[in-house]
Amino acid sequence: MPATKLSRTAAHDPRVFDLDHQSLRELNQALHNLAPGSNETAWEVLNPKGSHSVAVGVDQPVAIDVRGSVGYYCGGMNSGSTITVHGSAGPGVGENMMSGSITIKGDASQYAGATGKGGLLVIEGNASSRCGISMKGIDIVVYGNIGHMSAFMAQSGNLVVLGDAGDALGDSIYEARLFVRGKVDSLGADCIAKEMRPEHLELLQGLLDRAGVTGFKPSEFKRYGSARTLYNFNIDNADAY
Repeated sequence: MPATKLSRTAAHDPRVFDLDHQSLRELNQALHNLAPGSNETAWEVLNPKGSHSVAVGVDQPVAIDVRGSVGYYCGGMNSGSTITVHGSAGPGVGENMMSGSITIKGDASQYAGATGKGGLLVIEGNASSRCGISMKGIDIVVYGNIGHMSAFMAQSGNLVVLGDAGDALGDSIYEARLFVRGKVDSLGADCIAKEMRPEHLELLQGLLDRAGVTGFKPSEFKRYGSARTLYNFNIDNADAY
């Protein structure tokens, strides 16, 4: 009996957008037009060639594979989708992200995950300056190094760095938790090293597992956070403000 070649049904084949022949506006509009429960759950973007604002504002639980590098704000305001960039990303990837996940297979430029409120951002290369600036609940895992002023004014969420961190880490930080395995060039104002208690080891292991990280132990990381000296208002000093 001759061998039978199995193929995926059309309902499960990805919907392909080739940005050499279709516009970015068409791609984003098609994603925004998705209705809840749509069977178009898999998407593939070809030839992004550094385009800005790829897959911004997606609010359905779809999987989007971007085959190449992207420019500014890829996956901005993501709410529920799973985006994988098979390349590097420009500034602001995952900016104001709400939920879902974004994975960058290469490096990320400045302010990755800025103001993110939820979801998981994984950067398998290095991240530039201000990674996680003003983060508000997002979880960010960076396989490599991060640049200066990362987690500036970070309010909540978790930033995990397997490599090194640049100057002024966590400057003016609020209640976000920072875990760094490598060296930290310097800590910003009000950011201090903190004890790694059992609950932090458990939390960190969960983050590493979600990000697909193997071969690293939570005990190899140091935790940093707020000394809580900058954001307490003392009424006795009101005249000094």
